[in-house]
Amino acid sequence: MKYIQYKNQRVSKCVFMWSMLFSLAAWGNDHWDSVNVTSVPVADGVYMLMGEGGNIGVSVGEDGTFIIDDQYAELTDKISAAITAVSGTQPRFLLNTHWHGDHAGGNENFGKAGAVIVAHENVRASLLVEKHIPMFKLTKPPSPKAALPVVTFKDQMSLHLNGDDLRLIHVADAHTDGDAIIYFSKANVIHTGDVFFNGFYPFIDTGSDGSIAGMIAGTQVVLDLANDDTRIMPGHGPLANKADLQAFHDMLVQTEANVRKLVDAGKTVDEVIAAKPTAALDARWGNGFLKGDVWVRIVVDGMK
Repeated sequence: MKYIQYKNQRVSKCVFMWSMLFSLAAWGNDHWDSVNVTSVPVADGVYMLMGEGGNIGVSVGEDGTFIIDDQYAELTDKISAAITAVSGTQPRFLLNTHWHGDHAGGNENFGKAGAVIVAHENVRASLLVEKHIPMFKLTKPPSPKAALPVVTFKDQMSLHLNGDDLRLIHVADAHTDGDAIIYFSKANVIHTGDVFFNGFYPFIDTGSDGSIAGMIAGTQVVLDLANDDTRIMPGHGPLANKADLQAFHDMLVQTEANVRKLVDAGKTVDEVIAAKPTAALDARWGNGFLKGDVWVRIVVDGMK
């Protein structure tokens, strides 16, 4: 599989990580052996781990280690080594920002090792059952007990760890129906999960009730929390700031407006795509794993 580089994050020219989300055996051991998990300092005691899959947030301190997402099961040992390298210990708490395998694939390993898994109630519901992503013809089987969240929340929840007060905030029907953002109120750090892809068009799981409207609303929640000094960990892409998120939010708004005009005019999906409503955006945002035409199809599919 060929790759391009985007700001130090490897991005597939074809289908990115999504094409293998739930068929991981196809990668082979040689692939996992080649993956490097690196740490990016974010704030005092807070780090972002980048490997293969969604960015992992890590908080280390006197109360133990708290992590946000856990990528793939095959990378658990490398993730644990990266946590140890930043003075962390076996995670005490693990938060899933949503159910996708590149963010929750390591749940069983960390759960068996003693981590308390926390997530929005819809994440647990999705992990309990077989789930599909039709766009990529992918199926996730029901998850084993050790991989399931044991603490769930509906709207908001607080954790008080390592000298900080963390707010867990559900944003509805954005990337999925169970997205959570995590705000470190004292460190002034936010982990967005896949509500924010820094620098390229995002995937929206419309089969899990994701939508362009929800993405716009979700990014606005983060913008309202952030200031110019906030460090933002996106679901994918490099560490970001408020200006990066604002640019992404503005792209979503422009995409929705352009596509909505065509949909409201009665155009079919293929006619909307043929009209190239993101032509002015593609040079900047179409250099990731989704090109403009695919992005437009996802947007139309998720319009409510």
